[in-house]
Amino acid sequence: MPVDVQFESAEEPALDAQQIEHWVEQALSVSEAGAAAATEVAVRIVDPAEMQDLNRNFRQQDKPTNVLSFPAGEVAGLPAEEQTLLGDIVICAPVLRAEAADQGKPLQDHWAHMLVHGTLHLLGYDHLDEADARKMEALEVRVLASGNIADPYRVQ
Repeated sequence: MPVDVQFESAEEPALDAQQIEHWVEQALSVSEAGAAAATEVAVRIVDPAEMQDLNRNFRQQDKPTNVLSFPAGEVAGLPAEEQTLLGDIVICAPVLRAEAADQGKPLQDHWAHMLVHGTLHLLGYDHLDEADARKMEALEVRVLASGNIADPYRVQ
């Protein structure tokens, strides 16, 4: 599955393009929806200014955030079996670095978590209520465990 990785941040990401693709594919592989998922995901690595603009314009939150997901949806007139783009994941490299330091987590692990989290959002998972959050978090923990990454929700 192609993952188009766009490096638009002045800060070097903690994962390379191959590792980014790996975590997106891992999230797709454990999800019930992943088997029927589209074949392409774009991952854009950005700086705080771009992330703040996106967060303000799409979520009415005037601050940078760690990850945003934008599902592609269907393209009018194109048959469902020809739909190829699952959506876009935008990650703010400096925000992830700061969060990992604040939370005492390895930076690469936090990157993996946010990629998995963003991919699950593209597949329709959410955490707006407690039941949905538990389901999404359980999938995240399962995917991360496949790479020997500790449960990011466990209080240390």
